[in-house]
This record gives sequence, C-alpha cells and structure tokens, in this order.
Amino acid sequence: MQLRASEVASAIGGRLIGDDVLIDGVHFDSRADIQRCLFVAIRADRNGHDFVPDAFSRGASCALVSEDVHDVSGSLIVVDDTMRAFSDLATHVRSQQLSDVAVVGVTGSVGKTSTKNLIAGALSSTAVWASPKSFNNEQGVPFTLINTPSGARTVVVEMGMRGFGEITHLCDVASPTIGVVTRVGQAHTARLGGIEGVAKAKAELVASLPTSGTAVLNADDERVLAMSAIAPSAVVTYGQHGDVSPTEVHFDAFGRTRFRFDSPWGSAQVALQVPGEHMMSNALAAIAVGGVLKVSLEEIVDGVETVEPEDHRMVVHELASGSLLIDDCYNANPTSVVAALRTLADLDVSRRIAVLGEMAEVDEPVAAHRSVADTASRLGIEVIPIMTDLYGAEGSDVLPASVMEMLTTGDTAVLVKGSRVAGLERIVEEILHR
Repeated sequence: MQLRASEVASAIGGRLIGDDVLIDGVHFDSRADIQRCLFVAIRADRNGHDFVPDAFSRGASCALVSEDVHDVSGSLIVVDDTMRAFSDLATHVRSQQLSDVAVVGVTGSVGKTSTKNLIAGALSSTAVWASPKSFNNEQGVPFTLINTPSGARTVVVEMGMRGFGEITHLCDVASPTIGVVTRVGQAHTARLGGIEGVAKAKAELVASLPTSGTAVLNADDERVLAMSAIAPSAVVTYGQHGDVSPTEVHFDAFGRTRFRFDSPWGSAQVALQVPGEHMMSNALAAIAVGGVLKVSLEEIVDGVETVEPEDHRMVVHELASGSLLIDDCYNANPTSVVAALRTLADLDVSRRIAVLGEMAEVDEPVAAHRSVADTASRLGIEVIPIMTDLYGAEGSDVLPASVMEMLTTGDTAVLVKGSRVAGLERIVEEILHR
C-alpha cells in the first residue's frame, strides 16, 4: 500500500523533514527487505533509532523517529512517540484505504496462528492478505494493516494479549468485521487472575464487533460460547455442537485428520495437512469464516487442504528409522500441551515420549505442570523434562541417550514442546541431525 510521506505526517500529527517521498510499506526491522519502506524506530530491548542509518543504507525511503538522528540522508517524520504514531497510522490506513475491506480478527489461548493460516487458506481463491508469522501485538497488527497489498478484499490478523484492554486497543486500530475466538486456556493466567480473567480479556474482540459483523465462536468451549451473550453482531458457532460441525472423523499415520462437516452452506469432506485432532477445530473455524464471506464450499475445502504447518508448530518429521518427531516447540500452555499429547497418543507406534520444557505464565505452575504429567501418564506417554523439575521428575539439560536410541528402532514417536523460554529448538535440531 503506497502512501506519501506528507500524508503519513498529517495522519499522525508528525513533522516531515526532507522530501515528500513515496512510501511502499512499513517495517521496524532494519535487517528486513525495506526497499522504499517507512522504517519505524521503536524503543524496545534495543533502541530502533540506532538503526536508522542502516535502514536508509538498505533502501528505506523514510524513517519515523522521536529523537535526534544524525548523519542520515533520507526523509524523517518526527513524532513524540513512534509506537503510538505507528498505531495511529494503521488506524488511518484502515479507515481510509481499507474502509471497504473485511478484517478478520483471531484470538484465543491456543490456535491463533494455525487458525489464521487456515482462514487464509479457506479464502485463498479471493484477494486475501494474512499477517505474516505471529504478528499479533501492538506492533504486529499495525504492520499487517499498513502492508496490506492494493486490491485485497479481506485481511486476517491475529490478536494476542498479555493483559486487559490490549485486544480492545487492537480492535480500535483494526476495526474487525469478523471476530474468531478459538479457545480459552491456561495462558497468561498469572497476569489476569485465572482463567476467567483470560476469558474476559479474549471477549474484548467479540464486544468490539460492529452490529453488521459476525462472531465466530467455538461451541466446544463453554467460556467461548458464553461470549455470544455479549456479541452485538450475528453469531456463528463451530465444533461438535456448532453450526459448522464434524462427522466421520479419521486420522492417518501422521496424526492428520480427515473428516466431513455439516454447515449452513452445505456439507463436504476435508483432508488436512496439519496434524492433530485440535486442528480440526481450527479448520472448522476457517470454514465458518469462508461461509460467512460467501466463498463456495469447493473453494473453501481446496484452500484449507493446501495449508501446511508453520515451523515448530506441530511439524511431523519421519526419521530415517521410521520413527516420528513432532516439533511443536514454538510455545506451550496447559491447553496446547494436552492437545499435543492427545495427538501423540493417537499415533500408531509402540513407544510415545513427550520431551517437555517449562510452561511459562501460568498462575499455579506446580499444579499446571503436574496436571500435564498426569494426563501424559493416563495416555501411556513417558515424560522427559528438560531444564525443569515441575513435571514431578528431575529435568535434564540434554536429551537422554536412551531416547536417541529408541528413535533408531522405527517404532517410536517423540513430541518436543515447551514455552519459548525453554529453547527446545535445540532438541529438535539434535534429533534431526544426529
């Protein structure tokens, strides 16, 4: 989406220094492809102002700054607060250039990224733009909106939160017309006072919808379904007892789901490329969004079936021995870990092992980790803790040699999962490159 520097400055109350250059997108990472982009200098762990010269050397046409920057040759837009100005610019773009575009907001304790990807798949026969990676916060949502390609008719954005009011703020920026809530689980409970606080924070998306919009809610989660009572919009549900519901469910050797579904728009069969029973629920949400936006069932199914897992999100590797590695180490909370364990339990192998790191940001960490360990035990899964003793056993710094030996037998499946702080990508790499 192209903007003039003068338009940007006017929209955000900034002062333009230099030429009125053409801006073709925005970025806040000077290492990215930022040709003709507006570089937004954000103060975070590192001060983005330190990288303005580098951004110009890589082709940025302009920089948004809030402090003095020396020895640069490009145009500058000066504001008091670059993060606030970034949000203001996204709000301007939404209200002006994207006023006729449908915006689908996706939130939930688990499944945001997978559901976003499946929605983009369901809408792939149309002009759809989806947020890259997991850009779901006060930086990521503006980034997605401002970088929407010309001609897009639908934008899909994830909306994450760590506290009350954050999703409301993102909705003020993005003005979603469709709101999808996947599930309420034990994520960020330490900040929100328990799972009911999580539900209240997620419900901000539903409450922010216009009367002409649609809330797409998971009927299998009572806290999500209860949000229908506060929806100012139409409501479509999905799940076992939803408006969009599955039948004839089957799993292949890699844990991928094949099922039929019934919906207000008809019935069809879907074969997913992403493994896990919980992915069926995410796919049902995507089908519901496609139906609301009047995409044909054939196009919805064709698009959903092309979606593959993202890096470190339920990626199944078949090792040379025939054993399976499930790489799901992007993040973890009790809800997502239990879902991954159930997928592991469904695999047709003799031995099932869960290599688990710490689950961060739960309000009762001992109870939460022990509950996961109990679930694993009931499912016949051995737990190998890494860098934590919260699962009830002493954690190791490295993957035990016995696990590596089991993987050579061809009849073992290993799940690797933990929060980002656990850094379990190294375990995945160790297994893949042994």
